[in-house]
Amino acid sequence: MKRLVLLPGMDGTGELFADFQQAVSGKCQTTVLRYPADRFLSYSQLLDYISAYVPADEPFTLLAESFSTPLAIQFAVSNPTGLRALVLCAGFVTCPVNYWLGLMAGVAARFAFQMKLPDFAVDFLLGPAPPADLVVALRSAISSTSPRVLSRRLQAVLTCDARADLSRLTVPTLYIQARHDRLVRPQCLKEMQRIKPDINVTAIDGSHLILQQEPIEAAEAIMEFISKAG
Repeated sequence: MKRLVLLPGMDGTGELFADFQQAVSGKCQTTVLRYPADRFLSYSQLLDYISAYVPADEPFTLLAESFSTPLAIQFAVSNPTGLRALVLCAGFVTCPVNYWLGLMAGVAARFAFQMKLPDFAVDFLLGPAPPADLVVALRSAISSTSPRVLSRRLQAVLTCDARADLSRLTVPTLYIQARHDRLVRPQCLKEMQRIKPDINVTAIDGSHLILQQEPIEAAEAIMEFISKAG
């Protein structure tokens, strides 16, 4: 059975993959990597971290969500044994927000995670009127990680640059685009297509956390891509 290795978003818990894992159950086996909740690891440190956990003796597809997409690209260009395909969900290779929003986020990063995730942040991530259980799961995942760690991860996102790595990427790659993403600008995908014109793109109606909002549709697109990638 196919193996799918999942790299989480900025919360780092992997808990938000539950519905997606259910959607691919019986079609592939999943391995969820979880980042330390109490200490910050830079992208380069996380690169070493995930290298120790990916399968060494079987082929696999690597799926990365949001925060982890620059990391997944950096990992893929190191030509790890067994990597057959790459899936990037709501991804980016440089700062994903516009200049002013990025500037405000950078200033607020030190304090942003000291309190309960506000409703406007939930709306940005999940869109209007999300299911109550998904809101609870999101708030739980965010609150289980140190505010200091979350703040530094946000800073890493705002200063990332994986364009050179993307230009060297040779593994088949699928980009899952959330059509109504209010965090990752459409220009992020355009920039990635300019650098890597052969990237496959599937657009799904929904907001930034598209795997959580539309797990079944996303699972179908991803499994079809993995089958074609061989």
